[in-house]
Amino acid sequence: MSNNNVQIFDTTLRDGEQVPGCKLNTEQKLIIAEQLDNLGVDIIEAGFPVSSPGDFKSVEEISKIVKNATVCGLTRSVENDIKVAAEALKYAKTPRIHTGIGTSDSHIKHKFKSTQSDIIERAVKAVSYAKSFVEDVEFYAEDAGRTDNEYLARVCEAVIKAGATVLNIPDTTGYCLPHEYGAKIKYLKENVKGIDKAILSCHCHNDLGLATANSIEGVINGARQIECTINGIGERAGNTALEEVVMILKQHPYLDLDTKIQTEMLYGISQLVSDSMGIYTQPNKAIVGANAFAHSSGIHQDGVIKNRETYEIIDPKDVGVTESAIVLTARSGRAALAYRAKNIGYELTKLQLDEIYTNFLDFADKKKEVDDNDIHQIVENSKVYNEITSA
Repeated sequence: MSNNNVQIFDTTLRDGEQVPGCKLNTEQKLIIAEQLDNLGVDIIEAGFPVSSPGDFKSVEEISKIVKNATVCGLTRSVENDIKVAAEALKYAKTPRIHTGIGTSDSHIKHKFKSTQSDIIERAVKAVSYAKSFVEDVEFYAEDAGRTDNEYLARVCEAVIKAGATVLNIPDTTGYCLPHEYGAKIKYLKENVKGIDKAILSCHCHNDLGLATANSIEGVINGARQIECTINGIGERAGNTALEEVVMILKQHPYLDLDTKIQTEMLYGISQLVSDSMGIYTQPNKAIVGANAFAHSSGIHQDGVIKNRETYEIIDPKDVGVTESAIVLTARSGRAALAYRAKNIGYELTKLQLDEIYTNFLDFADKKKEVDDNDIHQIVENSKVYNEITSA
């Protein structure tokens, strides 16, 4: 793998599906998995096989159809979990078992009622057992964000010796600040013996709205995999949004970090996931929200009409959106009205535009958004209608 390539690990079908009320059937999962494969993700986390017969079947069926991506199954550090995952992944061209255990003091004391040394022993045992089934084993240190760095480094070192190929460093609770998470990745890069034998991975949650920022800080400091979901869906406040991290790396070439994602597919797959899961994507969602390329302020509209780059840093076509939207509201100016009127066949002179604009403002004050039919009505009711149509 090129040192500047960031692998995209998509967990929409596992972590994303943990959102209450968003259960997908196997057929829906297969459709999404096929599109994720076409999108160019490197790894598809297909599910948690031991959790239910339905999840086992989904992982098994996804393994059969995925042509390019690695197919991954999640487990706990439990022998039966790992054995079941291996069975579910038997048809995958490139299988990966994702196993792990909590490493923070909170998890060790309250969740496992255990000790640091015992947790390392369990981690090593799990990775070694997973390695007996597949070559590619990812280890997650749950709640790594709140784990002491020195102890986390010892855990990582031990599981690398046991055969782990990827080290997942989750900010499970979304607590870390970007500089803290970046420093954690940097510490591991510099202090874990054998770190060159494994890929460091970012798995960040969005409880404080920092999932994307933390993931980017992670790859800047040496991680080479980002775990994310379409639309940022996931447990509680969600996960790192795939479309956000991909476009950040694309729009900042000086970082010299890239992905294999076919970005023109982003809007389409966002809609597919939203419709399949029944989750409404907020209009102002970055990259894929309905308003991401929509302009209603007169000042912004005038700039975009003259040159798109005045207010848009991304070409809408790069993410699969046909064009920017000029939305007519009471805050729109003459330039926007003239632009939209021209699109439906009205070439207005300055004087005609001035006359119609007055009528437009009266109309717009009574309606949130003015559509093409409204523009026809406004023009037809104006004093200059005959003048416009006879031109």
